[in-house]
Amino acid sequence: MRLSRALLALPVAALALSVPGVAHADESVQVRLQDLNETGATGTATLTATDGGDLQVMIRSTGMTPNSPHAQHVHGAVNGMDFHCPDKSADADGNGYVSTEEGLKMYGDIFISLTTTGDTTRASGLAVDRMPKADARGNLSYERTIPAAELPAGTIEHLKDLHLVQHGIDANKNGAYDMEALGESTFAKSVGVNGIPAEATDPATCGMVSGAAAGSVPAGGVATGDGSTSGGAPVMWSVGALALLGAAGAVVARRRLADGR
Repeated sequence: MRLSRALLALPVAALALSVPGVAHADESVQVRLQDLNETGATGTATLTATDGGDLQVMIRSTGMTPNSPHAQHVHGAVNGMDFHCPDKSADADGNGYVSTEEGLKMYGDIFISLTTTGDTTRASGLAVDRMPKADARGNLSYERTIPAAELPAGTIEHLKDLHLVQHGIDANKNGAYDMEALGESTFAKSVGVNGIPAEATDPATCGMVSGAAAGSVPAGGVATGDGSTSGGAPVMWSVGALALLGAAGAVVARRRLADGR
């Protein structure tokens, strides 16, 4: 009798082991953030998919523009498009720096905005008031857990296909975003907002998941992050973009007032 009961219990145990959704250990991927515009900014990031489906993000960067906010995002796609971090060959206008427009063709649209609080959709792409700020030494520290319900579909399943980009550079090494170095941001101007330094919007670092293949560059179309303004604003800017750029302008204006300019 005891043996027969044990045999009956075996299929039940096997069934329990085969049921999907059984709790498992958190899974993490590492990202090495590398200087994109020869400003010396570097960093590391860890993306952890919890067993509950949330996404924990931890970033440590150095060499960022001090005392300044830095827009940062998870870029890429989960639909088979092939994106990667650009190199200097992306500098189409030959000014020595990869701009946002030039970079978008390589690293794709915003997938998640890495804000400190509130919305994390691409609508918050440049919500500078909710982006992390580098300290006086240019060190940036960021940690946030984004609930599963707020993640785009496919985030956890395609975590290794995504990558990170941080924006905001100090090309002339004066410790601030200004017009003197690279002039006005043509990207901001393309959506009707004037007076934003290119330094504030140009990418500073980009990093892919360790071990991920770079792949090939996609060609054309909004889905590939070509930055085109035809038929609408560039892919990086969506709902609320003008207000977000206005906030960036306010930061620059306050700094100029403080400097007596």
